[in-house]
Amino acid sequence: MAAFLGTLGRPAPDRAGGYTRRVPELPEVEVTRRRLAPLLIGRVILRVATTENSYFFLTEPEELKRRLRGRTVLELNRHGKYLLATLDDERKLLLHLGMTGQLFSSAVTSVRLFSAKTRGSLPPEALPEFKPDLHTHLSLHFRDGGPSVLFRDVRKFGKVLLLAAGAADPRLEKLGVDALSASGEVLFRATRSRKIPIKTLLLDQGVIAGIGNIYADEALFLAKVRPTRGAARVTARECAAIVRATKQVMERSIETGGSSISDYVNPDGSDGGYQDERKVYARKGLPCSVCQAPIRRVVIATRSTHYCAECQV
Repeated sequence: MAAFLGTLGRPAPDRAGGYTRRVPELPEVEVTRRRLAPLLIGRVILRVATTENSYFFLTEPEELKRRLRGRTVLELNRHGKYLLATLDDERKLLLHLGMTGQLFSSAVTSVRLFSAKTRGSLPPEALPEFKPDLHTHLSLHFRDGGPSVLFRDVRKFGKVLLLAAGAADPRLEKLGVDALSASGEVLFRATRSRKIPIKTLLLDQGVIAGIGNIYADEALFLAKVRPTRGAARVTARECAAIVRATKQVMERSIETGGSSISDYVNPDGSDGGYQDERKVYARKGLPCSVCQAPIRRVVIATRSTHYCAECQV
């Protein structure tokens, strides 16, 4: 087995209580893209293995096997939370991690690839090498005999779709500007006449693609804007501050390998580190790092939301 490239660690606890299960957001998907690219680009697909057809597959497994065999991956791009692998026949393979999806090399292992029971019963160094299981829905094996690329998803909320050359897909067409390319003007225009909370608007992928719960909370804290405030009451200057803060926290998360709070694992098997730098997310009752007031938690449109009532107005 190839040498493990990161520090194995147990899932980070949600300090509001228990363990949190969260959807990978832009930083986690971008880290996945960067670390998965060397495992895909320039390699010829020899064989494709899948589980039985299910809602995980937007393209049926047999078609994937037929169409992907013999193809070379030319590029791996990202928009929002979607990955797009361009093939040498101009088709594109769309990959979405969903809630519990994991894309990784067959040459690594991680505690996050095992059940909670196994995680708790063995120290990381005692865990066996991962073998594809019933949750490993897609395996790409390559002609060069090197490590395979595996897509594992316990809950099957992830998605795989093979797009014909030049074909569009509504999942991509409905997305707004990518969060790392967004501007304050884009957000400000979207806030006009909107009565929903600014936190809810930030989570609208049709406005800005890639922002999820953790980074919305963190960005709003950095911008000093309370998440419950009505979107129409957020000024142009504050929208610019929110977008700057969003980019800042996301770029820092990418730098640290993303947030490994529940299932997310990097393609090289390592954990992300940004979960250790959270200022408000999942820190209910703990002191604010700026003013020491306790972090508050509310629910906005079914989403757990954390903020400082003193720093954010």
